[in-house]
Amino acid sequence: MSISPKLQERSVGICELCNTLPAQHEYTISPKESNSINNQVALCDTCLQSLGATNKAAYWRFLEGTIWNPEPSIQALSYRILYTYKGEDWASDVLSSVDLDEDTVQWAMSAFEEEEVHKDAFGNTLENGDNIVLTQALDVKGTNFTASKGTVVKRIRLVSGNPEQIEGKINDQTIVILTKYVKKG
Repeated sequence: MSISPKLQERSVGICELCNTLPAQHEYTISPKESNSINNQVALCDTCLQSLGATNKAAYWRFLEGTIWNPEPSIQALSYRILYTYKGEDWASDVLSSVDLDEDTVQWAMSAFEEEEVHKDAFGNTLENGDNIVLTQALDVKGTNFTASKGTVVKRIRLVSGNPEQIEGKINDQTIVILTKYVKKG
């Protein structure tokens, strides 16, 4: 793949990570998709091939200097790679010493985010508005009743930030129910 003239000009034809080898690849940093130079880094063959590897910690030591580049795309990719090796003392030290813009850190960390999925006791995916059935009797804290096994709870709501909890109404009271005690109905 050839490098766009603007990226070629910014990188001066050199890999923007290792700063030693000729840049031969235009790398777009996910989740950005546009071909804007602001979302891209010029890479050499070695850096591009090493991106997916998890056993190249020694190779990436040069990122101690690269992360200080003023270009946000280079900072984001450097931070992402360093975070992959955060178990290494040198990478952890760099991550704790660098002070990047919050948007750049979020961009870098977006590669490690997992989508929050609520699942019932049998592994079925739950969604807002689903109906569920209790798989065992539950003592409802703060009330004077027990929700019996087989109770149908209609139109549940997923608890944001906790994939192990849902909200539903039983006896006209909204309660929090653990997903391990329900099955999709």
